[in-house]
Amino acid sequence: MSNSQKGSVSNSPGNPMEPINSGTTAFPGGNISLPVSRHAHCQKLLTMRGLHVELGGHTIVKNVDAELEAGKITALVGLNGAGKSTILRVLLGEVSYKGMIRYHCGHDHSKPSPSQVGYVPQRLRNEAHLPLTVADFLGLALQTRPLFLGLGRAAKERMANILTGVGASETLLNRPVEKLSGGELQRVLLALAMEPHPELLLLDEPAAGIDYQDEERFYQLIATINNKTGVTVLLVSHDLALISRLAHRVWYLDKGKVVVMEPEQLKTLTQGFPELK
Repeated sequence: MSNSQKGSVSNSPGNPMEPINSGTTAFPGGNISLPVSRHAHCQKLLTMRGLHVELGGHTIVKNVDAELEAGKITALVGLNGAGKSTILRVLLGEVSYKGMIRYHCGHDHSKPSPSQVGYVPQRLRNEAHLPLTVADFLGLALQTRPLFLGLGRAAKERMANILTGVGASETLLNRPVEKLSGGELQRVLLALAMEPHPELLLLDEPAAGIDYQDEERFYQLIATINNKTGVTVLLVSHDLALISRLAHRVWYLDKGKVVVMEPEQLKTLTQGFPELK
């Protein structure tokens, strides 16, 4: 398949991946439940071949070849400015690229949608400082009718359910977004990213700016969601100690290229790289 200005996205018809929904699965020791979504007959979710990205005349990602295992947590690590967030933006369809991305499933990924790809950013931008409650914020994404007409009962129940699904209280719905703690806000963003049960979850340093205990709990939540739902996770993080316990595979991005390694090899990266802890 030839390269193009915006790259090519394709599905592999010979190796379909279909979510299998079978009720809900409860978190151990709690009342959280999540729909079970397993990928059948699929060992890898996507393949990148010759992925190349230039921004502002500078090469950010250089001819990357990589495969993302289905149903696993893959950590994407590297020094600041290495292009980690750029790879996520490519998968979100926000950045043009050359090369090929092939999804081994039956969905059309040429235009990623929330039903396929969930995304949790490093921080929420509210540049206008709008006085939104959590219910307002979720309503903007989940409700089709204008927000000024109010939230329907079904919408409110849906919001309460998705918050419960990430271990957050539905009482957050009445809280102003700007008054949430870092940990609370990231759970709200995670709840939105997991609706309606994507096959790929992208996390761009989701625990940045929250305290250590909240960070531990948040990453444990990611591991539990992955284990219970089978969602494939690609996680950007600088915390090598945490991701060495969390991830199944590691992509180390160095000089625009990806090196695939096992989590136990991460300790070798800390030598000479103080930015990686």
